[in-house]
Amino acid sequence: MKRATREWIEKAEEDLRAAELVIGSKPPLHDIVCFHCQQSAEKYLKALLEELNIYVGKTHDLEKLLHELLAHHSSLGRLRRGLKFLTRFSVDPRYPGKQHTKREADTALRWATLIRAECRTLLKIPPPRRNTP
Repeated sequence: MKRATREWIEKAEEDLRAAELVIGSKPPLHDIVCFHCQQSAEKYLKALLEELNIYVGKTHDLEKLLHELLAHHSSLGRLRRGLKFLTRFSVDPRYPGKQHTKREADTALRWATLIRAECRTLLKIPPPRRNTP
């Protein structure tokens, strides 16, 4: 695996871990969860592109990234709905005007976790070990 691919994966894992850490916070931080879930999915898709030697552009549009990958990894097609759902969290949660709900945050975390699992499978990376307290 290329070094740059590993770096994308490390960043994707940091975003997903951040989402997991704040999902149950009081007061709720649903916007933060949604944003980090989108970021994790984006970085996992970019890791796949990097490993395939496909230019990794500066975009937050997960469907666009999916389009670049489908010819190489058709199994990602089943995640299209989740990628479309997550794309809307690339910008909105960072600015005033819309507050995201617990339901959106829970759904974003589920999709991000599914996307992570599929990308790790395609990259032949075993599931990460969970830290236990």
